[in-house]
Amino acid sequence: MATTVFVSVRKTAQATTRRCLNPHLRGLAKAGDSGLLLPTTHNPSVTLLPGTRWFSRGTGLRFMSHGTAGRSAAGRTRRGALALSGAAAVTAAAAVAGFLANSNHFQRAEMATKVSKEDEDIVERCREFMSHPVTDIGVLQGRKEDMSTKMEMLIMKTQAEFCKALQEVDGGRFKVDRWDRKEGGGGISCVMQDGKVFEKAGVNVSVVFGNLTEEAAKQMRSRGKVLKGKDGKLPFCAMGVSSVIHPKNPHIPTVHFNYRYFEIEEEDGSKQWWFGGGTDLTPVYVDKEDAFHFHNTLKEACDKHHPQYYPDFKKWCDRYFYVRHRGETRGIGGIFFDDLDSPNQEEAFNFVKSCASTVVPCYLPIVYKHLDDAFTDEEKDWQQVRRGRYVEFNLVYDRGVKFGLATPGSRIESILMSLPLTARWEYMHEPAKGTKEADMLDVLRNPKEWV
Repeated sequence: MATTVFVSVRKTAQATTRRCLNPHLRGLAKAGDSGLLLPTTHNPSVTLLPGTRWFSRGTGLRFMSHGTAGRSAAGRTRRGALALSGAAAVTAAAAVAGFLANSNHFQRAEMATKVSKEDEDIVERCREFMSHPVTDIGVLQGRKEDMSTKMEMLIMKTQAEFCKALQEVDGGRFKVDRWDRKEGGGGISCVMQDGKVFEKAGVNVSVVFGNLTEEAAKQMRSRGKVLKGKDGKLPFCAMGVSSVIHPKNPHIPTVHFNYRYFEIEEEDGSKQWWFGGGTDLTPVYVDKEDAFHFHNTLKEACDKHHPQYYPDFKKWCDRYFYVRHRGETRGIGGIFFDDLDSPNQEEAFNFVKSCASTVVPCYLPIVYKHLDDAFTDEEKDWQQVRRGRYVEFNLVYDRGVKFGLATPGSRIESILMSLPLTARWEYMHEPAKGTKEADMLDVLRNPKEWV
């Protein structure tokens, strides 16, 4: 039986350039772009699945790629493949994930403006982001203790660390696309398409505010929210990070995570707040070892906070990602929660941080394990069919997509981030009994307990 290997990984730097536009960050020089990293101050080890190679470098260890994605034995045909979407991005209120640092670091340079000691932490953390935050850094410094500031810093950090981990394995680079919403707020969409490993990868942040539309308020009331606006208006603030990764190789699963925070101001000036999110895996073929690793990583994070979190949120995930008109789940699940407003705000935030910290360690070892797996045209076609089901769920049932489309000024390219570059629909498609494809379908129709 293969032995599980634990390794520490430390930050290494390569050159790249980033510029923060806020006056507080003038003078920042070139950034360092590191490999797949795990800061020892937060999480000193990551589990590598059997078959993953690594090598030592200095006092730490670093992942070593197996190579490029597998190639089909015969020529790959793309019969009936349907191009669905170009760019990518985030649902209107995504939120928090992935805590592995594979990050670009801004080299320390002299700042044009002196920054007080209490503000140094925010400025230093901004050096590692893919872009400067959506909210002005001066504003964030002035309200450091507000939950909205804590959450924005977390989602920015999550975006940067996950993007850099993916860049390390793929060799490509994310396009960083900042956008503004005239009604209030904006976002940062990081997209990589047609890479060596990933056909389409989006890791995106949004921070939006304004007044909730009646359609959006109706959706929330349908979930039991009691909302009392002033003069018919409901001021809100929503922020989050969301990611969907569609690999080229059908033996590497699709992964999705979304962590978000929401505030609504009521007529008396009081605020309702809640968190939501989760991480889930959508493989094309069943791999029990991958499923155990993925779910067990999430379970360990949940267990730090409450023994019922994992079993409850795992069941919620299976229910939520259910394609009712097909009678099957979208994938093998993970965790999902929404409307989390207890036991208190700080504890709920800490739970979200723990979940977010698992995104890279629960997914990247699986990617590295399958990098060199060969695949056939038939396996690629089955991947395309499964992607079609993914699209059906996201357009018909997903709350984030619905909220985004109901929010004025939303960026459509960002909302539709989750759609793959290509997918396939075949009339009356049903895999033959006894095949790997039939085994996958059985799991989707009868969700399993993986841990």
